[in-house]
Amino acid sequence: MSGGAYICTNVDMTEHPWYQDWFNSPFYHKLYFERDEKEAEAFIRQLIEHLQPATGSSMLDVACGKGRHSKTLASLGFDVTGIDISDYSIDYAQQFEKENLHFYLHDMRLPAWGNYFDYAFNFFTSFGYFKTRREHDDSIRTIANAIKPGGKFVIDYLNVHYSEDHLNHNEIKKIGDTIYDIHRWDDDGHFYKKITVTDPSLKEPISFTEKVAKFSLGDFTDMFSFYGLQVKEVYGDYQFNNYDIRKTPRLIIIASKSKGDKGDKEKRLYSDGRKTDALT
Repeated sequence: MSGGAYICTNVDMTEHPWYQDWFNSPFYHKLYFERDEKEAEAFIRQLIEHLQPATGSSMLDVACGKGRHSKTLASLGFDVTGIDISDYSIDYAQQFEKENLHFYLHDMRLPAWGNYFDYAFNFFTSFGYFKTRREHDDSIRTIANAIKPGGKFVIDYLNVHYSEDHLNHNEIKKIGDTIYDIHRWDDDGHFYKKITVTDPSLKEPISFTEKVAKFSLGDFTDMFSFYGLQVKEVYGDYQFNNYDIRKTPRLIIIASKSKGDKGDKEKRLYSDGRKTDALT
């Protein structure tokens, strides 16, 4: 492996966080990823058309899962590395490795590359899972450090304010022979989703509870700026429509890594031109 990368394969999860079992469960992947792959591919292609990366650009897919976004990026001719905390996902993704596509088991909170990638991506709300703000800051530090000066980071997160207004508290999904009984709620700092799985292969139903932090545009701007990332563009959906705190379902941020001048840290850009976020 080039670029002086350090990959941690011995992840210590002494407190056994919720995502450790859930991300390694086949029911997780069946619920979220056995869907129309064309939608994911269309978003990636539109994103690349928007970013206009140079041919052969190096890209890091953070929390890559089973690699569906990474595979699309690699098919477009980029040099792609995917990392994920789930050994189940990485074991699966590694079957697709080739000269310009590689996958590694890695915890995003821990150091990895330094000034190596042209672009880094974090798709599908694959952030906000950790217990403390420090852990999330550490993740942003890892990503920022991995990008070359002048490189870009794109994060695709839920829009907190829209999600609060459109919370579907109870839902039942049937995928094949598997039934998912889903209950959602929230508090001041997090969204929760309890998922009870019933399947013929199980002796009795099993349950998992997801917990995702309520990070706003202002929160991300603060985290980014501390590690030399400046927000450049903000969008509200996968069609790249303008972000609206109440009307759009996603918070898609494109940030650029400082090249070292102090001016980058002095300016914070919001979608409506403000330099402060009234909601944080």
